Amino acid sequence: MAELILQNATVFTGTDVLTSASIRIDNGLIQEVVSGSLSASNALDLAGQWLIPGLVDLQAYGGSEVSLNEQPTARTVAHIYETHRKGGTTSILPTLYSSDHATALQAIAAVREEQKKEPLGVLGLHLEGPYVSLEKRGVHSAAYVRESDSQELSELIEYGKDVIRLLTIAPECFTEEQLQMLKKGGIRLSAGHTNATYQQATAAFDGEVALATHLYNAMRGFESREPGVVGAVFDHPTIRASIVADGFHNDFAAIRIAHRLLKDRLFLISDAMSAAPPRPQFVHEELQIQYDRGRYVNQDGRLAGSSITLLEAVQNCIQRVGLEPAQAFRMASTIPAKIIGLGDKIGKIQSGYTANLIVLDSELALSQVMVNGSFIA
Repeated sequence: MAELILQNATVFTGTDVLTSASIRIDNGLIQEVVSGSLSASNALDLAGQWLIPGLVDLQAYGGSEVSLNEQPTARTVAHIYETHRKGGTTSILPTLYSSDHATALQAIAAVREEQKKEPLGVLGLHLEGPYVSLEKRGVHSAAYVRESDSQELSELIEYGKDVIRLLTIAPECFTEEQLQMLKKGGIRLSAGHTNATYQQATAAFDGEVALATHLYNAMRGFESREPGVVGAVFDHPTIRASIVADGFHNDFAAIRIAHRLLKDRLFLISDAMSAAPPRPQFVHEELQIQYDRGRYVNQDGRLAGSSITLLEAVQNCIQRVGLEPAQAFRMASTIPAKIIGLGDKIGKIQSGYTANLIVLDSELALSQVMVNGSFIA
């Protein structure tokens, strides 16, 4: 792979913003980052455009044509990755919402196959459920939501080794022994679709649960006499939380408040049921999903995932929430890369990091996507 130099860029490194900067890429890796120019005959002038790390999405259910729940195959995983990669997401956790155990095992096998081909593209699998609260299940099927089962958990740990990177659970549905077993099995735990009290959530955050899934949504809300899961997230010193910035899951003011409180402990997910472009409608088992003016709803009118890419979430955070570009970029690249344990390989523009990069124009529209040091079509 030939050496490539990108120059005259506004570079977000993961920590700082460098203007009129240049980077040198060779063999798929970033070799050098400098303020100013690098001498080369083959340098590509970015004319001041943003050059930022490729985005890292830890929760996306589907691509433009199919979701993992509908078809838990390697082909589906590849499709989800390709859909979101074209939109600037160069690393992704395909996500399976509550299903039967057999489907979860099929999804593990499917993700494992693609993970071998694209280890820094398809990072693994996010299982959202099925061990969640019936009251806070959202559009998850009541037929699949169930109590934690130690035998099933043991099989997930054994069969899903190095594939299941994240498991969203309702911690009140688990014993302490089960939580410890999952953590020892290398699975990161996130509290979501949970009706836990403030005390229950805080105990989980003090123990084996380090994350919260789609803050505000499908969790016990904040009240003055019972701060709930939301209050526990805000009050805890280390918990990290994902959030959906599509304008439907949360008011933009709620995102601004959460960021003011959590700062770098808040990160973005797409939560995309389908995106780029969104499918107008689809049916999976008893779930009937309809695209409705920028969002997905089920047959009862309940919110059923987003229709955005992670880049659209970044744009919303800058243009609607009012965050600085560097803050929004970090929430969608540097922070999730660190959370998933790959903060030394992706999510930054530094020497030694994989050259997964995206170029944005002055309006934050996507210009180019680079994966492993090569621009994709």
